[in-house]
Amino acid sequence: MNHYLAVSPGAPELPEPALRLFCFHHAGAGALTYARWRPRFPGDVQVLPVRLPGRETRLRERRITDAGQLLDELEADLGPLLEGPHAFYGHSLGALVAYRFALERARAGRRPPEVVAVGACGAPHLPSPLVEQSELPDEGLLAALARYGTLPSYLFERPKWLKLLLDTMRDDLQLARSLKEGAGEPLPCPLQAFSGVEDAVATTRAVAAWRRYTTAGFALRQLPGGHFFVRDAELPETLAAELHRLVAPQRTAAPGRTAPAGRSAAVRALMP
Repeated sequence: MNHYLAVSPGAPELPEPALRLFCFHHAGAGALTYARWRPRFPGDVQVLPVRLPGRETRLRERRITDAGQLLDELEADLGPLLEGPHAFYGHSLGALVAYRFALERARAGRRPPEVVAVGACGAPHLPSPLVEQSELPDEGLLAALARYGTLPSYLFERPKWLKLLLDTMRDDLQLARSLKEGAGEPLPCPLQAFSGVEDAVATTRAVAAWRRYTTAGFALRQLPGGHFFVRDAELPETLAAELHRLVAPQRTAAPGRTAPAGRSAAVRALMP
């Protein structure tokens, strides 16, 4: 059983997809962020939202604030699914999770993703306007979230929900800080970054700085919207088009074989 997956990866006897896309959510949120993504992707790309503990169906579980613990648990839970072609997308906090998880696997000599895509997140070496707010009392954290437009207005009418969100955000921001502290080496796979033109938390310039975190090709795309453009249609549609190009060479391979040019074609497709 995969505790971290919000949906089943399928029965073992079923054929494997051409590529699995693991999606990591932003701070204060959960896997429902990606609820509408699956129909937007090719049938041979399996979208697998990853749910961190302490939210949604895992609400009773203790939230994780230490990067090492999270990465160990992800490897133990998802590792067997990463032996075939796969990709990561992470939004905001999820971008740091995706990068660090891919990096830890590369350090251990394990198979890297075909591509790591990050959205709404400045590069790890840059200061974050929200990560530094995690130690503030509720009033201060609330003010910071409101200032950067990351707080849904309807929560002010639901005090219990608001308190839960603040507690979750504080722990998630501490996790983000821990993930940033272990960053450093570039990934051995292509990296694609997405920024929102109206995002005050992660500006396009800050997102562009991810360029230093790959040795295998970098591309940056601007999308309409603010910090939560992950909720709009353009991001999954754009990513689906890229992954369609990624898996296309595999469709022409003989059954049971992977096209020899698949990896290099994937790199070329993601070059700017």
